[in-house]
Amino acid sequence: MNERPVIVWLRRDLRLADNPALHAAARTGAPVIPLYVFDEAEAFAPGAAAKWRLHYSLDALSAALRRAGARLTLRRGRGPAIVRALAAETEAAAVFWNRRYAPAHVEADKTLKTDLVRAGLEVRTFNAGLLREPWEIKTKNGGPFRVYTPFWKALRAAGPARAEPLPAPKALRPPADPPHSDDLDDWRLLPRDPDWAARFADIWRPGEAGAQAALARFLDGPAGRYAAERDRPDRDATSRLSHHLAFGEIGPLQVWRAIEARAAAGDVKAASAEKFLSELAWREFSCHLLFHNPALSEAPLRKEFVGFPWRDDPAGFKAWRRGRTGYPIVDAGMRELWRTGWMHNRVRMIAASFLVKDLLIDWRRGAAWFWDTLIDADPANNSASWQWVAGCGADAAPYFRIFNPVAQGEKFDPQGDYVRRFVPELAKMPPEHIHAPWRAPPDVLDKAGVVLGKSYPEPILDHAAARKRALAAYERTRRDALAKPSVNA
Repeated sequence: MNERPVIVWLRRDLRLADNPALHAAARTGAPVIPLYVFDEAEAFAPGAAAKWRLHYSLDALSAALRRAGARLTLRRGRGPAIVRALAAETEAAAVFWNRRYAPAHVEADKTLKTDLVRAGLEVRTFNAGLLREPWEIKTKNGGPFRVYTPFWKALRAAGPARAEPLPAPKALRPPADPPHSDDLDDWRLLPRDPDWAARFADIWRPGEAGAQAALARFLDGPAGRYAAERDRPDRDATSRLSHHLAFGEIGPLQVWRAIEARAAAGDVKAASAEKFLSELAWREFSCHLLFHNPALSEAPLRKEFVGFPWRDDPAGFKAWRRGRTGYPIVDAGMRELWRTGWMHNRVRMIAASFLVKDLLIDWRRGAAWFWDTLIDADPANNSASWQWVAGCGADAAPYFRIFNPVAQGEKFDPQGDYVRRFVPELAKMPPEHIHAPWRAPPDVLDKAGVVLGKSYPEPILDHAAARKRALAAYERTRRDALAKPSVNA
């Protein structure tokens, strides 16, 4: 039996089940060294909230690996350099990993693979994070999709690349002399002074077991009404699997097959199952976009937006971040984000639209704030979604689609329950006035204990006027782009 170990370099695949790299390593019969490297210098290093999430995800993964007989090795530094050093230190025979798709990660992994192969190691890479590789779903012309609906139809027709999820290894052989591992607590991923994440542990359960529990909860309840209620932040109607998917504590194939099985059994309505799968495919679409567009997080896909006249508005940006815009549905979302590290998807769109279209603040500033405050921050989803809202990305929302925060609140939080949960100053406001308290009669405000400008802010802008300003800016940008001569002229 080959006693030289196999290193499994774990990144955003922090699970044992349906982990192709770990599964393949176990099948070799060799000792297995699971490795996680905390690399703060790499592209898309975790933000503050994600660091909290990472701490507990690694803690759960370490415990699961110990039960299987292995020990998680933790190292801090540049990922490729540490993999090379650990391979030399342990005289490893091979290094396995599951692929990443951000272009910077792809290039780094290619270089590392070349170096390791030259050094005489076997290198094997796998797909653990996508239903289909970014180069597998193509347009009729052989290029990548830029519009979601045809992408979804192509993905739906192709189906997942693997028939069924892989089982977790029953046992993993440790090396006779395990390598040194950092102490997770020494990485200081958890906030301390102040501990702004103190309430997170009461809401979220990181780890693979937590992911399976979240999936079961969804399948047993919200999945059945997903199509009808997914846009309602006042109701428990979504899966809340995004953070588990972001850290790879569950894979998309596992979720896909579980939904299909429940639909086939008649436990989940076909319409709800199909709608959920199509939303799972948005994650896939975003990853494909990032793979084919290296500058997705930095530059607009639609080049006419390069010169868009974004405004510098420090006061407006601060009010938006703090949930003090005076628009209750926006403020509720931003406070939910700060309090829980998560925000309902419909409210994400409303809050993002307010920043980029009402305030005309650059979408990249919003993306950076979300990256730092979301526990489910994902490189592809974050960039693609912000570009979609801003109107400058693939399959983007038309520039003239500017969410009215009052109308959105009235439609998707009709009784104001979501707002009351996160904006307690408005808890006693009646439903007909809670989304626009400045329009309420004085006696209604008095009865609710609301003093505009004191207990709750007045709107920082007039939405109707802001809408006109945004439309003018977008129209001017479009006109200027049309006026520019073609590069090929």
